[in-house]
Amino acid sequence: MENINQLIALFNAGDVMGIIRFLNLHYFLRIIIAAFCGFMIGRERKNRAKEAGVRTHCIVALASALMMIISKYAYFDLISGNLFPGADIRLDPSRVASTIVSGIGFLGAGMIFVQRQTVTGLTTAAGIWATAGIGMAIGAGMYPVGIVATVLILIIQSVLHKSSNFSKPVSTKSFYIENVEDINFRDEVVKFFADNSINITATYMERKNGVYNMEFIIDLPHDFDKKIIFNNFEGDCSLRQVN
Repeated sequence: MENINQLIALFNAGDVMGIIRFLNLHYFLRIIIAAFCGFMIGRERKNRAKEAGVRTHCIVALASALMMIISKYAYFDLISGNLFPGADIRLDPSRVASTIVSGIGFLGAGMIFVQRQTVTGLTTAAGIWATAGIGMAIGAGMYPVGIVATVLILIIQSVLHKSSNFSKPVSTKSFYIENVEDINFRDEVVKFFADNSINITATYMERKNGVYNMEFIIDLPHDFDKKIIFNNFEGDCSLRQVN
């Protein structure tokens, strides 16, 4: 309310430069807050080695806020009649904002992969879409809505993750097993991870030159010693950690 009164006072005083500085300060603040919210969501995705990380989410949130500001405030000079006196110019301020929702779908679609009957990237794509919504809310000046939505997304991504364990935080790792002669060796690996309460999020396998190469993407507890994995399969195959 104080900000509105300050803006009204500037209008009444005819201080054009003061009004511009006041509005620009608020625009900058919205962009910065939107980028920070995108950073928080992207950081959680990066910690899980997902397709989109900090930079992508920051840019999406920032750009959405920027386009929302343009949609709401960029055409005041046309509507007010200062540029074309007497002209009846009518604009729909939601037109630019509406293109964000449809346009972000192309970016999200590029993160969804279907490989060997496994679909990955759906949650990250949905997160990108939600991040754009957060940027739009903050760009429109709805700070509490955008910030609360950010917190809720972080809670959903962390607490409701299928591998979430409050006492044992996990990180996503990828292990590549090469030169396996027996295809049943895969079952041994799956059993080993299950016995050690390690969640497998995806598995890939290919046959090349008479041997099998397998990749296991797992949620590894932070307190689990990776040497146990290597020691368990030492001599049976060539095992290496991809990330």
